[in-house]
Amino acid sequence: MKAIFAAALALSLSSAAVAATNPTYDLVIRNGKLLDGAGNPWVAGDVAIKDGRIAAIGRVVERGAREIDAAGRYVAPGFIDMMDQSGDVLPDNGDAVNKLQMGVTTVISGESGTPVPASQLDNYFRDLETKGIAVNFGTYYNATDAREHVMGDGAAAPTPAQLQAMRDEVDAAMRAGVFGITTALIYPPAVFQTTDELVELAKVASRCGGFYATHLRDESADLLRAIDEAIAIGERGGVKVEIFHLKAAYAPKWGALMPQAVQRISAARARGVDVAADMYPYTAAGTGLSVTVPSWVFADGREKGLERLRDPGLRERLKREVAAGSQPGWSNLVEASGGWDRVVLGNAGGSDYERFRAKNMVEIGKALGVDPADAAWDIVLAALPKRATGLYFMMDERDVETALRQSWTSIGTDAPAVIKLGSPDEPTVPHPRVYGTFPRVLAEYVKRRPVLTLEDAVRKMTSWPASRMGLVDRGVLREGLRADLVIFDMSRIDDVASYEKPTGTPAGIDYVLVNGSVTLDNGRYTGVKAGRVLRHAC
Repeated sequence: MKAIFAAALALSLSSAAVAATNPTYDLVIRNGKLLDGAGNPWVAGDVAIKDGRIAAIGRVVERGAREIDAAGRYVAPGFIDMMDQSGDVLPDNGDAVNKLQMGVTTVISGESGTPVPASQLDNYFRDLETKGIAVNFGTYYNATDAREHVMGDGAAAPTPAQLQAMRDEVDAAMRAGVFGITTALIYPPAVFQTTDELVELAKVASRCGGFYATHLRDESADLLRAIDEAIAIGERGGVKVEIFHLKAAYAPKWGALMPQAVQRISAARARGVDVAADMYPYTAAGTGLSVTVPSWVFADGREKGLERLRDPGLRERLKREVAAGSQPGWSNLVEASGGWDRVVLGNAGGSDYERFRAKNMVEIGKALGVDPADAAWDIVLAALPKRATGLYFMMDERDVETALRQSWTSIGTDAPAVIKLGSPDEPTVPHPRVYGTFPRVLAEYVKRRPVLTLEDAVRKMTSWPASRMGLVDRGVLREGLRADLVIFDMSRIDDVASYEKPTGTPAGIDYVLVNGSVTLDNGRYTGVKAGRVLRHAC
């Protein structure tokens, strides 16, 4: 009997040695709490990965070339950033470490356009893959880029020939693999594009099942009409509608406007319009300070507008217009925020005004002995050719919670991959969303206050955006799908980044896998660039 036992033990040890030297899988994650991303409760189990895909889920007996013990931690699909701004960053630096540290494995970019014209997008995509990117990357094409390419940056209406040329630009972009067209309708020259013009461009995107994704014409006093316009473009153009960074950014109607916005979108969905929205979980927006200038100033182009802004006499008129509130064609973010004291300097483009960073415009104006508007516009001019930015504290937590609770909202950072970790400067607004968006959803709205369940929060960041974008091989823990995964510890999860210290590294995101490769290893970037360009089929 002893001899038989010894022989069996020897065979067992021999088999283990063979398994260790000839593993079945590339990686096995063991003992995790598996969140499938579809909203189901977690289950205990293992995940095996081979050749970049999920090969097995459940109790995995076979060994992996590497094994990670996820005991006490959650294993979920990688997070999808539905409103990314990395299109012009990744060609120079494909690391995207701030995204990985948030658990993000896929980004969808393009609100601000693409760094190359439509005719060069195929080469742009190929170049990204050749150089290497650490996250999966998809993008829209900005309709205003088509307009500027054809007719410049003024306010003129396009001729029939110009409109056809714009259609051709959109068609070329769609055939290259973009997901649809975008607009950012509070910024010149986009503000000069009409609903009818955008419908015509949306019809081109509809041929490929594309999107109309939009920074609404107004997110403040005229929010409801702006939502109606976006829905109308979707219905008339035959496209899906994505509302970027949904917010009720109007202090006089905090707590009242967002429920009405939700009702508008829900009613459209009920009648069959494929409309949804993404959002970031913060009460401050971040954008250029030049948006505080009434849009008509730029009707003859950017350079003429900046020349006008230097005119002291004209500035007196502009100050009166700011004080009067929003006007047709211009969303007044000063009014929306509740005044200049709620507009804070983000960065001053490296000018001498940098010493006032994190001060509001009233404070800066007092220090300089000038009107707050003059302070803001002087900073805009001094920053050239760079972009001076501000934080606009124009949202309320009640409205953030209302939007988060909607089944059709997903999460987006409205921020790029950073070139240098810890730098609050280029290429973005120094806003905590750059480093903290996705962990904040878990830390603030699941753990610290129960706005969302953990399962639904993860669904909003995984399967729902994957389904929305047609990414059928990602977003869910399922055998055969791409192994984009995140392992996180809810007991330690924390967004860390704040308005005062916007570059804080989040806590609790331990491992991130992109297409099966460990890209964040125990919180550290491995240097692996396993991301892929995601092209929309046309």
